[in-house]
Amino acid sequence: MNVIVVSAVCVYNQAGQLLTVRKRGTEKFMHPGGKPEAGESAAEAASRELLEEVGIEVSPEDLELLGVWHAVAANEDQTTIEATVFTAPGTWEAQPSAEIAEIRWLDLDAPLPGDLAPLLTDHVLPALAAPN
Repeated sequence: MNVIVVSAVCVYNQAGQLLTVRKRGTEKFMHPGGKPEAGESAAEAASRELLEEVGIEVSPEDLELLGVWHAVAANEDQTTIEATVFTAPGTWEAQPSAEIAEIRWLDLDAPLPGDLAPLLTDHVLPALAAPN
């Protein structure tokens, strides 16, 4: 089984909805994020990917670690991801760019759609729902 290391970011809008993105040629929605480049920390990769994918600029130092999880890759067969997930402080607006085909804001109090990535449904949403 292949393992891919990724970084991802939870971003909210003014209505408290969570940003999800669908990359071109894929069916599952997930957080903005991606693979670190050589020499990048997880936070640096998350910050860069957030800017590249949805035009949100947050410095790596301002990202808050939510957790690190292993999950089934949403869009690659026989692959596991090791994801370091952060939250970005504040509220944001996002515009799809780079390889992003579509963005969708999730209302976390409503029933969840069936096209979310396993990392999101199995790990991140439960972590976000847990009392601090």
